[in-house]
Amino acid sequence: MQLREDIPLQLIPPAEAAVDWINQHRGTSYELTGLVDGPAQSLDGANRELELGLVLCDGDICAREQVHVTAHGRSYKFSLVTVEDAGIPALLDPPAGVRRSWLDDQMANFKFVLILFYRGRW
Repeated sequence: MQLREDIPLQLIPPAEAAVDWINQHRGTSYELTGLVDGPAQSLDGANRELELGLVLCDGDICAREQVHVTAHGRSYKFSLVTVEDAGIPALLDPPAGVRRSWLDDQMANFKFVLILFYRGRW
């Protein structure tokens, strides 16, 4: 997984546009926090299509969305892709930076917090 700050600069515009599209399409307010697997190519020259595995967070909930992106002039067209890889679930553990602030918020409200770590996921 690539965190937001590690995403190549040429992939940020289509990724952010895909997040905006998802938010408008579903009425959500996700923010881009990373890519599941960054593609080796970008949308330039002869390459007009790519698929992005977006890691999106909205408060305490993080999700994975697989989006097919097609360059269309100076804008993009999007479609959701069904993820067949059961190894990475649609709802994810938040990235480390988000997790820390969430944990601090919970500790302010409760005497203790139980964190369960199962098969590499929180």
